[in-house]
Amino acid sequence: MVGPTRGGTTMTGTDWAGWQQSWDRQQEWYMPDREERFRVMLDMVEALVGPKPRVLDLACGTGSITSRLLRRFPDATSVGVDLDPALLAIAEGSFAGDERVTFVTADLKDPSWAASLPYGSYDAVLTATALHWLHSGPLTALYGQLAGLVRDGGVLMNADHMIDEATPRINAAERAQRHARMDREKAAGVLDWADWWALAAKDPVLAGPTARRFEIYGEHADGDTPSARWHADTLRAAGFAEARPVWASPSDTLLLAVK
Repeated sequence: MVGPTRGGTTMTGTDWAGWQQSWDRQQEWYMPDREERFRVMLDMVEALVGPKPRVLDLACGTGSITSRLLRRFPDATSVGVDLDPALLAIAEGSFAGDERVTFVTADLKDPSWAASLPYGSYDAVLTATALHWLHSGPLTALYGQLAGLVRDGGVLMNADHMIDEATPRINAAERAQRHARMDREKAAGVLDWADWWALAAKDPVLAGPTARRFEIYGEHADGDTPSARWHADTLRAAGFAEARPVWASPSDTLLLAVK
């Protein structure tokens, strides 16, 4: 994805739009309903805080949420926070020159991470498929910090793997069916997580950030995937007035909390 293309390129010659699209396709292999969760997320942003929100895109990655946010709400502003140098490079390259967007490098497990943010309060904190990298203890602490960043009447939404351990047969059947589909698509040539990162490691611009990324994170998440009920209870205990799922697939949930 290196070379002269129209739009989304920089002086490095890197096709940031191409990397964004490639990341989306890789993620959709795991979550074919990914766009649907984003649509519902933005529906609820509009319903609860309106079409001009100040958003904290938490663990923003390449800026997938920010991209969809600004496409739907041109008057929104977004602050993207992440620690991954490779994904942040793609995000920063993709949104270069857009004054509505700011990116911050911060470790969400660092108690002082919020000190790096440009604003003290937000209409909405949005995150997707990221917080399962955290164990329940650090995630509980993070939810407490986020309760202090969301304004009264504002929202937090987390779309992620949320597993109900009380339904083991349902869980096993869903997982088997999902992996059978993924195996068929993989055989047809779809890039998985490892394949995508292997390509990034060969890119002249992303090779260095990718190496640093694996030094920080390792190969895979080692966090927890507690149930939607756990997330709702924890958010209410942190100071949110209401919390419940507003969308779910057989494996994932979009949990909405209102301050």
